[in-house]
Amino acid sequence: MKGTDRSDAAGSAEGEGRARPFLRLAQGVIDLLEWSGKLIAAGTLSVLFVALLTNVILRYGAGKGIPWAYEIHAILLPWLVAGGIVIATARSRNIAITLLPELGGARVRRAFMLFVEAAIIVISISVLWSSQPILRASTFQTLSTLGVKAIWGYSSMVYSFGAMAIIAALDIVLLLGGKSVMDDDPAHASLS
Repeated sequence: MKGTDRSDAAGSAEGEGRARPFLRLAQGVIDLLEWSGKLIAAGTLSVLFVALLTNVILRYGAGKGIPWAYEIHAILLPWLVAGGIVIATARSRNIAITLLPELGGARVRRAFMLFVEAAIIVISISVLWSSQPILRASTFQTLSTLGVKAIWGYSSMVYSFGAMAIIAALDIVLLLGGKSVMDDDPAHASLS
């Protein structure tokens, strides 16, 4: 399994025996979504960096840059953010205040986490539903230099919020299966 915060959420812990296959499958889907976020983030960051660096070199070296380099961020930057959101969600590292679940015992923590995961599903689906007019409108917008429809940038919202809803649903499955989706190790919580 991966070495992230949830690495043993569905794996075998000492004294627990083998994890149930459905819980391993749920964790596998979460891991797959995390990898998709990593690939998207790394790919978009690489393309953005190369395009902007090439544009700067050409602009200062030859006096004329690449015209489409000024628009590429409109497509790729939302995908970079979406990839980061999916990675953070898969690792249970999205913005959270953990004081309330930490004050209670294991049962209170599990109940609170079930509530939070259900709220994430409701919010994610609400965002996807309410964004439909924006998505439809973006099919008519074309970036002038690239000639690409704006929907390619806006579709990152479908990916990120859809993945968040799926991960939250799978977290509920893991929680109901007796697994923890929060990292209890303070060493992993530090971002320093």
